[in-house]
Amino acid sequence: MEQAGSLSARGSTGSAAPDIRTASVRVPAQARAMDVERERGVASDESRSASGARGEHTHSEPPIPHPRVESAHPVETARPVETARPVVQRASVRGQILDALRTALVAGELAPGQVYSAPVLGERFGVSATPVREAMQQLALEGAVEVVPNRGFRVVRRGTRELAELAEIRALLEVPVVLRLARTVPAARWAELRPLAEAAARAASAGCRATYAECDRAFHHAMLALAGNDQLVQIADDLHRRAQWPLVGGPVPRGRADLMADAAEHLALLDALTAQDLPAVHSLVREHFADD
Repeated sequence: MEQAGSLSARGSTGSAAPDIRTASVRVPAQARAMDVERERGVASDESRSASGARGEHTHSEPPIPHPRVESAHPVETARPVETARPVVQRASVRGQILDALRTALVAGELAPGQVYSAPVLGERFGVSATPVREAMQQLALEGAVEVVPNRGFRVVRRGTRELAELAEIRALLEVPVVLRLARTVPAARWAELRPLAEAAARAASAGCRATYAECDRAFHHAMLALAGNDQLVQIADDLHRRAQWPLVGGPVPRGRADLMADAAEHLALLDALTAQDLPAVHSLVREHFADD
């Protein structure tokens, strides 16, 4: 076909010859350009880089850094936040129920020896049985209640001997720490604890045992925290909470006058600590735990 086309071009006009030469030159020109590019190594490098780029985009996106960042970004910022919300809300409900049950224990609303079911308590607090059951299991670990299979949880009966043992252990832990802090902590740091002691005094004046129990623990917690020993604070706080649970067959729960006397000891202890009156601190702190 090429020969026929060239013959017809010669036979028609002389002006068609330049077109033929242009057409005949067109193919060799491409061949020479590729030869030059191959000699220089430019075309092969460009073709390899182009094919490699096309391969990365179409067949191997994971090795590319940018898609990794884009795919990891929504997982780290959006997805965990959305999935974490129910967990946070559930833990918050459980914590609120746990605080409410502890308050009910201190106030005597949950009687020692009585069995309480999670569904019944859930109706009382307006929640499902699940967070109540989880909170009661935590109280079981703390020794406040015990599990009764197929029935619920029984509030543990405690006597005066257990209360005395708890007071002795607390004194062994806290008294040496407070005496050491009395020698090292400046007066300004002790002044920061006064609002807590005053809050406890107000709760005692109101005669609310549950509120006073919280203020009492908060004051001791802040005082021991000055030692910088987190394990000590945690253990002492657990012992303090257990010492506040009601007794069976023990003395009558402390009334308003007893609470006010206990709160006054907090304020007197702070005054002695601020003045660095070590003998007074020693006497007050031992008396305080003896009264507990």
